[in-house]
Amino acid sequence: MNEQNLKERILEVLDQHKIGTLATVKNKRPHSRYMTFFNDGLVLYTPTNKETHKAEEVAENPYVHILLGYEGEGYGDAYLEVEGKVEIKHDQDIKEKLWHERMSRWFDGPNDPEYIVLQIFPTAIRLMNDGDKTPETLEL
Repeated sequence: MNEQNLKERILEVLDQHKIGTLATVKNKRPHSRYMTFFNDGLVLYTPTNKETHKAEEVAENPYVHILLGYEGEGYGDAYLEVEGKVEIKHDQDIKEKLWHERMSRWFDGPNDPEYIVLQIFPTAIRLMNDGDKTPETLEL
């Protein structure tokens, strides 16, 4: 598939799947957890608390790996492997854009000083299990 079609297919998976795993590095070993992701084009965002292990880990090593899209239905489930670099964001505009009332379990609201957003800029995205021609990688 050409680069434009690959990018479009990747965006479809990102738009349809919001739960995935985020892997960081802790003590030179991978550390994964489930997260909720939002995207603006190929850039990913995930809300978190500034006092979490993941926030500490990306402050020390900003490179992460994300899996998104697999539904557990079988070998034909398309999913993405995303390699990227994180920036920790305190921007009120981003925090308000991502805010949802379900987050009130962890935060007092979008103005909570503990609430931060991890912004992930992909360096490579691999489309997996999407037909005979995958995996295919979009280098960014």
